Amino acid sequence: MDDDFVRQVYEASYRRLVGQLYGVCRDLGEAEDVVQEAFAQAIQHERKFRRTDNPEAWLRTVAVNLSRSRWRRRIVGDRLHRRTHRSELVEPDLSPDHVVLIEAMRQLPEVQRQVIALHHLADLPVNEVAQAVGAPVGTVKARLSRGRAALAELLSEREEASHA
Repeated sequence: MDDDFVRQVYEASYRRLVGQLYGVCRDLGEAEDVVQEAFAQAIQHERKFRRTDNPEAWLRTVAVNLSRSRWRRRIVGDRLHRRTHRSELVEPDLSPDHVVLIEAMRQLPEVQRQVIALHHLADLPVNEVAQAVGAPVGTVKARLSRGRAALAELLSEREEASHA
């Protein structure tokens, strides 16, 4: 594969993709891992990657799918070994509001968190979110609606608790 092409796509997309996948994965390290793995798959599938109209969208879809696969595998392990405490979030270069939002998003169901992260954090239109998560547009709209309502409630509860 042409190193310049990969380098250009990497430099243009890596940080943005990690930021978007952070909302999906709920973990910065995991987001970095799935994005890096998506780039590795792009190299492995050179012809397919080069022919795509939107390399960043291709990488995002691969990274979302990788995240979903990892999440499913982790469920079994998490059921066997419940964590006794959660460490505090310490994320560099993130505003306090962004950290609060991600914390609230962690409490949403996976499918709602994915569509909210891709639509609102990645600024993808609903049809691209649907393509990335492999769901019909109507399903994505319903997940967005339910997720936003749940997120609004979580954030208002947090706001009320901070004023009490």
